[in-house]
Amino acid sequence: MQKPIVVVASNNVNKLREFSQILAGYEVVSQKQMGFDEDVEETGETFAENALIKARAAANALGKPALADDSGLCVVALNGEPGVYSARYAGDHNDANNRKKLLAKLKGVKERTAYFQCAIAFVFPQGKEIVVEGRTYGKILEEERGEGGFGYDCLFLSDDLHKSFGEATAEEKNGVSHRSRALAALLARLKEE
Repeated sequence: MQKPIVVVASNNVNKLREFSQILAGYEVVSQKQMGFDEDVEETGETFAENALIKARAAANALGKPALADDSGLCVVALNGEPGVYSARYAGDHNDANNRKKLLAKLKGVKERTAYFQCAIAFVFPQGKEIVVEGRTYGKILEEERGEGGFGYDCLFLSDDLHKSFGEATAEEKNGVSHRSRALAALLARLKEE
């Protein structure tokens, strides 16, 4: 039996892999695989606004339902930075540079509470839109730990796992991540429809 297709408005291979692992009952395809390869500018001020911008663009271009997420790391002591700018915090979409900047800004700071937040938008071509969010809490380490994951994972000490996301297996991370929690909320909403 063929799995239902979910078009993800992203070409980020790390996100696509996570979506595929979490949405095991679906065939996850990127917008590029479906023929839409436009790089949509994220001009929103919140994760939800950016997710909607991307999902609307893909749904309108393809005429199919599309899912998009926007997510990032929010550090309490930095008033929520890097937030929606997480991927481009250091200005160049470079994970190592982003982590370096974050550690520099937190040098000498004792309060290191942080959370990853994810907003997911599911947009139907006829205009119906669903937006859900998920969070996972932890602290920012003083140095990188672990080789797994991507982005800030090796600096994020998960409250749930008691180790960094960089040290966690994909299954462990996906069990408690902001993205998996947002996807669970989305699946619950879709069942209500």
